[in-house]
Amino acid sequence: MDFFVDKNISPMLLEEQKEPFDDENYIFELKLDGIRAIAYLEKDAVYIRNKRNKELIDIYPELKSIFKQAKKPCVLDGELVVLNNDGSPNFFALQKRSLMTDPLRIELEASKNKVHFVAYDILQLGKDDLTDLSLLKRKEFLAKNIVENDLLAISRYIVGQGIKLFSLTKDRGLEGIVAKEKNSHYEIGKRSKNWIKVKNLIDEDFLICGFTLDEDNNIKDLILGQKNEEGLVYRGKVFLHISKEEQKIITAFALKNQSKKAFFGDISGDIIWIKPELVCTVQYMMLTKDGAMRQPVFKGLRDDK
Repeated sequence: MDFFVDKNISPMLLEEQKEPFDDENYIFELKLDGIRAIAYLEKDAVYIRNKRNKELIDIYPELKSIFKQAKKPCVLDGELVVLNNDGSPNFFALQKRSLMTDPLRIELEASKNKVHFVAYDILQLGKDDLTDLSLLKRKEFLAKNIVENDLLAISRYIVGQGIKLFSLTKDRGLEGIVAKEKNSHYEIGKRSKNWIKVKNLIDEDFLICGFTLDEDNNIKDLILGQKNEEGLVYRGKVFLHISKEEQKIITAFALKNQSKKAFFGDISGDIIWIKPELVCTVQYMMLTKDGAMRQPVFKGLRDDK
């Protein structure tokens, strides 16, 4: 199969568990707080697509030249990140970039907050499909084919020592780690127990069911819900870090999709209810005893769900 033809790969997905572990059969990498993407590096062009197969290269034009870093055309699985001065990922800066549509603003922001592509894996090299090779063999091909620069990097890993690496991420306020079985094949679009994520902070997706406004008619709180076997259930509110761009998207959606139905009857306030179709990600420390999120922070709208 030639992945360059259709360019519609869905990344391999991970299971999640709460506790880190040591195992010599696994490698351990940092879990980066960014946007998962597949990069198609051809002889003279780059295509970068997210999990919904949306083309992103015009949003991140600084990455248009990274095909020059590949000795042979290849298909990479990796993460788009914006980095702080200390090298830690800044998801909020990345999310701001992802919502931009004006070319001039995009070019200006690209000069100030560059997006980097960090490659985890290589799926095709030249015309050769590598997905049936072991993970460590694919890592070898990745290292030999890519010449790193300030925009394209290869994810580093250690063997066996997941607990130590996880402790380091806690000390530095990073998101967590990923454990991958050494001999695992790449299973396109599938969730596999061979790849496991362990996170310090919890990221979870919610449906936006409504919002309240402050005295200046800006969004004050988002009312969040999730669907389970009982239907739509209330999951709390969030207000931190909702950008002006995201407020515009939410309010524009509300103009066409306002709901007369109050989804949750026991919430006080003047709530504008909307059809629960917009998806957002919220990061929080843990759930309280009554099921509320502790220290919730809005991470951004999801355009891939």
